[in-house]
Amino acid sequence: MNTGQAKTRTTPLLQLRNLSVDFSRRRHWVHVVEDVSLEVMSGEIFALVGESGCGKSTIASSIMRLMPVNSRYRQSGSVGFSGRELMSLDAREMRAVRGAQIAMIPQDPSGSLNPLFTVGNQVAEAIRAHGAAAGQDLREAVIERLRSVRIDQPEKRIDQYPHELSGGMRQRVVGAIATACKPRLLIADEPTTALDVTVQARFLDMLKDLQESTGLAILFITHDMGVVARLCDRMAVMYAGRIVESGPVEAVFGQPAHWYTRALLDCAPSMEHTENTLHSIPGAPPRPGSITAGCRFAPRCPAVQEKCTASEPRLEGIAPGQAVRCWYPRTGSA
Repeated sequence: MNTGQAKTRTTPLLQLRNLSVDFSRRRHWVHVVEDVSLEVMSGEIFALVGESGCGKSTIASSIMRLMPVNSRYRQSGSVGFSGRELMSLDAREMRAVRGAQIAMIPQDPSGSLNPLFTVGNQVAEAIRAHGAAAGQDLREAVIERLRSVRIDQPEKRIDQYPHELSGGMRQRVVGAIATACKPRLLIADEPTTALDVTVQARFLDMLKDLQESTGLAILFITHDMGVVARLCDRMAVMYAGRIVESGPVEAVFGQPAHWYTRALLDCAPSMEHTENTLHSIPGAPPRPGSITAGCRFAPRCPAVQEKCTASEPRLEGIAPGQAVRCWYPRTGSA
């Protein structure tokens, strides 16, 4: 578990307030993200955790304003960044924010890189787009960015194409592109999903070193609780479009209050347990548009009671910095 120095800043770099995202389907609005509020401080790594389909990547795309602007999509709430409201920016102003101040590492490095251009050209494009360097200085800047993400022989790699690199190396190139203009916030959307365990560990070490050396804030999206324990300072657990628990990583892992958080932790393999059976969570998350009254986790919860199916609880504080959305929170250590 990350035991780095606690962040003492009180002004959030990123602040989401009551963010909701809906999609239109068959003349009905489907809620994908509902009333999400969270804060990411400068210099911290904040984890957004949950099963596939819970709305994590939708939040990332909403922050970056990458969602389609049409009659089949709507977004409400506030996305504040460094004192500015991103939802009120026009397209030109938002383009100036992307890359220069907020950058993103997507899930699939192979799908993110253009096979027709060298990796140097693709890193240079990100730098050139914000006028950070030109000419010979641009080439030197690209080499420096490749070196910063621990790519060996950057003077050679700069002229290679994506297919000439390994999967781990391609992911580092994507990281170099994302950090090319030294943004203040990096959104990493499950960046280690396609990597094997050894390469994943090296990539996480690189990301942590980059964060510590530059003061970069990272919103790390994942379903891997082991990665959260190793890398992150604070976390929020999402289920069916809502945050169900949030707090410092050490507190949530040590005393998870929501039954879903406890279930996620139980599903993670551990060297401390010798049983041969891997745990799983019975059932499946509700599909968007099929959510009924009550707690959304109630159909899968081992501690469900009548009140749980009648009305949905609010997200309420239970300890300093820790909050849970549950009528009957768990007590006791993990």
